[in-house]
Amino acid sequence: MRASDSRLAFIDALKAVASQLIVLHHLAFYGPMSDVANGLAPALFSWLSQDARIAVQIFLVIGGFLAARTLAPTGRLIVANPLTVLSDRYFKLVIPYVAAIFLSILCAAIARSLMDHDTIPDPPTLRQMLAHVALLQNILAYDSLSAGVWYIAIDFQLFVLLLGTLWFARAVGDRFISLPVFSILFVSVLALGSLFYFNRDSDWDNWAIYFFAAYALGTLTYWVTESERNPDWLPVIFCVVVVALIIDFRSRIAVALITALALGISRRWGFMESRPGGKFLAYLGKISYSVFLVHFPVLLVMNALFSRIAPEDPTANAFGIGLAWAASVAAGAVFYRFVESQARRWQGPTLPRKHQSLHVQ
Repeated sequence: MRASDSRLAFIDALKAVASQLIVLHHLAFYGPMSDVANGLAPALFSWLSQDARIAVQIFLVIGGFLAARTLAPTGRLIVANPLTVLSDRYFKLVIPYVAAIFLSILCAAIARSLMDHDTIPDPPTLRQMLAHVALLQNILAYDSLSAGVWYIAIDFQLFVLLLGTLWFARAVGDRFISLPVFSILFVSVLALGSLFYFNRDSDWDNWAIYFFAAYALGTLTYWVTESERNPDWLPVIFCVVVVALIIDFRSRIAVALITALALGISRRWGFMESRPGGKFLAYLGKISYSVFLVHFPVLLVMNALFSRIAPEDPTANAFGIGLAWAASVAAGAVFYRFVESQARRWQGPTLPRKHQSLHVQ
């Protein structure tokens, strides 16, 4: 199957929008450019720096949706060797991620030579680097070497948790009846625990269970829309999440719910593969992981340059933010071409092609 045949246009569009919001969030949150330019549009900068980060919930829901498509399209795990799939997932995430970390270290050194700002990460220690490679930096309380890398670790944890749950469900289910009921039951129980308890306690935010409600919304949405013959459980899912929001409103859960409903509707109504159209939006979705990985190194260098060129000019710094945004997308395109796409080729297929995940997030 050609890559062009395997894209899901609606998911690409969601990824494109979410990734750009994350880039803009970091541009508004980190570095002196946003501090200087803030007076030109304080409400916009405030929203971007504080609220735009909620777009990460879109990626969490999409991740669960595509994990279900990859691992258990009918609700029952189809993977013969879970450890092989887990290894493949790790390397698909970590090879481009480690390359981006080294790029961030280099750009931080350049920025450090041009300005003094708390945005710039300190030079890494060996243990800090190893913790990042193991995706344990937050759990081991090491400072991050790039913005947003916590998400890579959480994404891998979520995949491990879902894969382990599906494997356990299959092991239990095969003793009784080979149906996906146990997978749906166990995933739903974990999702309810996350939704009503763990996600309400920020002490758990270094662990997958904190985010599993959003991830499971994607997984359950895929399953309940798998066949038109299935009962439409989307209203039930909606009502349960609404109850959780009434008990304790969290904007992140509200965004996750809206995303899951959008995915479910697009699949039920048959436009997930074709709408919205447009090659540029599809391309932004395809390179979204690369843009996510490399935008912070670009941000560091651009902030350092404009701190020298125009340290107190709001208009010039606003232009610098726009330039950094465009440069982040361009750098992501280059990184995708020469790193991420090459890293994918190094991994052999572990599933039939029609069940392989469409993106690494």
